[in-house]
Amino acid sequence: MTSPLLNSLWGQYHWALSLLTGFGIIALNLVFGRIVRLITPVREAINLNAETLSGKMERPNYAATQKWSMQWSTVSMAVIFLVILPFCLTIQNQSITRILRDLIVILMVYDFFYYLTHRFLFHDSNFFGGPLKWMHAIHHRQHNPCRGDASYLHPLESAIGTGLFVACIFALSHFMGNFHVVTIIISFFAFSQINLHNHNLWQEDELMFGYIGYAARMHHNHHARFTGGNFATITLLYDWLFGTLDHGQGWQKKANR
Repeated sequence: MTSPLLNSLWGQYHWALSLLTGFGIIALNLVFGRIVRLITPVREAINLNAETLSGKMERPNYAATQKWSMQWSTVSMAVIFLVILPFCLTIQNQSITRILRDLIVILMVYDFFYYLTHRFLFHDSNFFGGPLKWMHAIHHRQHNPCRGDASYLHPLESAIGTGLFVACIFALSHFMGNFHVVTIIISFFAFSQINLHNHNLWQEDELMFGYIGYAARMHHNHHARFTGGNFATITLLYDWLFGTLDHGQGWQKKANR
């Protein structure tokens, strides 16, 4: 005999929608990858980043860290799509306005909490002293990262970053209602692509597309030194609000003037 609690949980467990979401994310990334290759500067950047990553993978220590991180990332994704997301999804009709609102809320709430995590736990801070900077230091070994360095992480950091994103989805779903499958597909796509893009190397100085290029340049400023600013990942809004924008000269020096 099953308990009422188990029956209630099973009624809210939408595994098929989670599976549909996973396939949707994969499909959207594949289609996007093919489309952007039609743009010459982007195609050149893709080749540059692939060549740079290939050279780095020839180093045994680098390759081992990447393999270690990807293995644990696969485990994390299995937990996310089997245990967490099935309780957050719906396929019921929702307006485009609501989908856009939910998408923005998910990304910006996540970015706020990631900003705090990155600034106060991963780096030195007056509040906590950066208790996880030993872990984040692995990622900062790459002072001029390429796209593939987005996954050059300690497995715990990978779990924290992805787990924080999904935790925001799970928590917000209890206040805003279950999110449409399309909302989660697009938000996951944006989450992964923005993080990858922030690490991109570009051949052209202007990095094209205005803010998109600016964001990548700013994240490279963050990587250039372990004391750099630019702690947010989705946008630079919170760095601007809290005075941690770093254009290459460091933010603490500017703040102390």
